[in-house]
Amino acid sequence: MTKDHILALDQGTTSSRAMIFNQKGEIVSQAQEEFTQIYPQPGWVEHDPEAIWNSQLGTARKAISQSELDPTTIAAIGVTNQRETTIVWERETGKPIHNAIVWQCRRTAPMCDRIKADGFDQSIRERTGLVVDAYFSGTKIAWLLDNVPGAREKAELGRLAFGTVDTFLLWRLSGGRLHITDASNASRTLLYNIHTQSWDDEILEYLSIPPALLPEVKPSSIIYGETESNLFGIPVPLAGIAGDQQAATFGQACFHPGMAKNTYGTGCFLLLNTNGKAVPSNSGLLTTIGWDLGSQQPATYCLEGSVFIAGAAVQWLRDELGLISQSHEIEALASTVTDNGGVFIVPAFVGLGAPYWDPYARGTILGLTRGTTRGHIARATLEAIAYQTLDVLEAMRSDSELTLEALRVDGGAARNDLLMQFQADILGVPVQRPTINETTALGAAFLAGLAVKLWPSLDAISDLWRKESEFVPTISEDLRQTLYIQWKRAVERSRAWIEM
Repeated sequence: MTKDHILALDQGTTSSRAMIFNQKGEIVSQAQEEFTQIYPQPGWVEHDPEAIWNSQLGTARKAISQSELDPTTIAAIGVTNQRETTIVWERETGKPIHNAIVWQCRRTAPMCDRIKADGFDQSIRERTGLVVDAYFSGTKIAWLLDNVPGAREKAELGRLAFGTVDTFLLWRLSGGRLHITDASNASRTLLYNIHTQSWDDEILEYLSIPPALLPEVKPSSIIYGETESNLFGIPVPLAGIAGDQQAATFGQACFHPGMAKNTYGTGCFLLLNTNGKAVPSNSGLLTTIGWDLGSQQPATYCLEGSVFIAGAAVQWLRDELGLISQSHEIEALASTVTDNGGVFIVPAFVGLGAPYWDPYARGTILGLTRGTTRGHIARATLEAIAYQTLDVLEAMRSDSELTLEALRVDGGAARNDLLMQFQADILGVPVQRPTINETTALGAAFLAGLAVKLWPSLDAISDLWRKESEFVPTISEDLRQTLYIQWKRAVERSRAWIEM
């Protein structure tokens, strides 16, 4: 049979998904399964690695079954994943030594403060393109080695393996034969020199992390190996890896400098393509590797702004406040009012990301009056997502001197027309939503498909991108500036709220 389909595994923060795409980039089938979030104490977030694996394998099998395709038509598997989330396991047994420490977890904020006090943060910044923050994997690894009994000794002996979620999945899919990651995920660990494209020995020594713990870094689009035949009935090539936000940028066909996308998921992530140039940021952004196509072209770099809480704020309204019973209901509730009624919400539940990087900020609601309604709270929650995106875009404009002509959007909240219109209004540029919203999985599929020649070039992929809707700005510049000033005042009141 013709091998003309790609299976994309999209392992996210709150759920695992699997999608099968055909050669036109269309979704043939999909499956999704949520898994439990673990909160051992305030500011800490964990996942059970076995729940990650079981849910991802289960959705992959379900997507194949629902597609009614013969597995032999699957040309390759691409993997995309929640980034920075840290897993360490025993090489001999494959058993994790601890729950995964999730990217949202703030337990290593005091460790990051010590790095800054030592003055080593600037060296890390110059080499990795990242700010020193509990968000990234490096300090999470150090915490595991210091706090799990016997872990450091085993790591020194080469008996443990570290991986972000992509690495853990590739290990399991290949039956332990592959201990690899790609440049996009490696560039999020706080340990990878994005200029030399290698693990940085000085940073590893400073954090006391044995090099033997780390995976081999591979291009984002290449055939790595095959799955165990018992998983899907036949061995299937493993051929593409990218962290979720880089995969979404690739899936949005943002292949030229100045093109940008924003993904509205649990968090909110805006990436701007700066091509082959690693642009340093003076505005609190991250310089990261977007993807590395190996011999096909030099690595592509991006500026990124990471907002920690976006869709998770809507989940908070649903699960903790009970204002809505399902997430999609927020649009109707927010539409019951014509504006936010003076209410501003800063959803700094786990601190603030770019461009503030304040782990001690906490969520704030300002402007409440006796006339404040559920609708105002809902609308202010949606607007907070858009304001955080504007914070990031303003920093990108300052750092890159590139002009953004339009913002391509994806993710769950991108389906919300009210949010997308306000996003265009507050940014002052058009917002474009593609026909295929699941661009994270699509990006992983494109990377895998390039590796096995299902698509011959980036131009061929660009030709598949289609615009479903465009939202154009409708408010005046004066109103835009007035609203933004109020938002900035609200942010300042949320900052440095606690000490850890």
